Amino acid sequence: MAKPMGSKRPSNRPSRGPAARSGAPAGRSGAPAGRSGAPAARPAGGSRPRTAAESRFRPAVDPWAQEAELPSTSPRRPGAVVTPAPVRTAGGSPRPRKTGPWAPVARPKSGPRPAPAKGGASAKGPVQGAASASGLKARAKAPTGERLQKIMAAAGVASRRACEAIILEGRVQVNGVTVTELGSRADPRRDVITLDFQPIAKEAPVYLLMNKPKGYMTTVKDDEGRPTVMALLHGIDARVYPVGRLDFNSEGMLLLTNDGELAQRLMAPEFHVAKVYLVKVHRMPRPETLDEFRGGFRLDGRMLKPCTIELAEKGENPWLQVTLIEGKNQQLRRMFAAVGHPVSKLKRIQFGPLTDPALKPGEWRFCSAQELAALKAL
Repeated sequence: MAKPMGSKRPSNRPSRGPAARSGAPAGRSGAPAGRSGAPAARPAGGSRPRTAAESRFRPAVDPWAQEAELPSTSPRRPGAVVTPAPVRTAGGSPRPRKTGPWAPVARPKSGPRPAPAKGGASAKGPVQGAASASGLKARAKAPTGERLQKIMAAAGVASRRACEAIILEGRVQVNGVTVTELGSRADPRRDVITLDFQPIAKEAPVYLLMNKPKGYMTTVKDDEGRPTVMALLHGIDARVYPVGRLDFNSEGMLLLTNDGELAQRLMAPEFHVAKVYLVKVHRMPRPETLDEFRGGFRLDGRMLKPCTIELAEKGENPWLQVTLIEGKNQQLRRMFAAVGHPVSKLKRIQFGPLTDPALKPGEWRFCSAQELAALKAL
């Protein structure tokens, strides 16, 4: 029997056409391919079905799918669902955007970039190691101990200013080495501090009140050989020194001590320790002149602090009581001489809370506990 024209003997080899026979893998929609050999319909939004050869080498998940669930064996997070947002290429076709922990950081297309941190530091912040190392280095170089003049003043050598002059003269040694710099420091508990190679040690504090007479210098020693107030002290082994100054021809209340801290405070201008004087002047000044002194007098181009002036004793050459809160060198003598009323006599009758009308010129005594408490309360 003759075969119909156009028919062919069926082949045992698998079909290579796009359509799969029965038993071939189904398309993405899950429907089997038809027996007529027509290609299976592509589902919307999906891709074409894979052939048997393509199934061997291509992954089961379409990398171009808009939505896909990663299997648990993915090197990314297990079971994570990635939903990339579609972006438009140059041709207009959508392609997925990379997302997840490996996705690149988005940057703005336009606009200024953020300015770097001040000092050249990166966005991650300054390097803490360098800062801490510099801080440790600075602390390592910081001087230790106390200033040498402060130690000497506390030991009763002299006031701080006088001790500074002694250091500059090269009379002070620390551990056998002569020191001539005012910024030098030492530890009195560990270092050996000497004055003219004689050890100094902190003494018990001593406070003396003296009525200084005329003809004595208010210093520990005088370069011109004039007598000092130290010659009036007898039976005092402590190295005391005067606090403040009185002129060679002036007399009155004078404090001597070896307490350097207290002496420094009493002489500091910011503490305004009141000092009361009796001044005998040539002729009585006019009221306008005294008012000028009370309001603040300009002397040698510098404005002095206001003072209190009262008439203490009338006469052709009267006595005036003046209270000062600052102590410039020969201030009262220069003030009255500038207005034509020179001073012939000057007595200091009170220094802070210290006063004693019964104390005769050249005499001295120890300060009482009440006087000492009043001094330290200033």
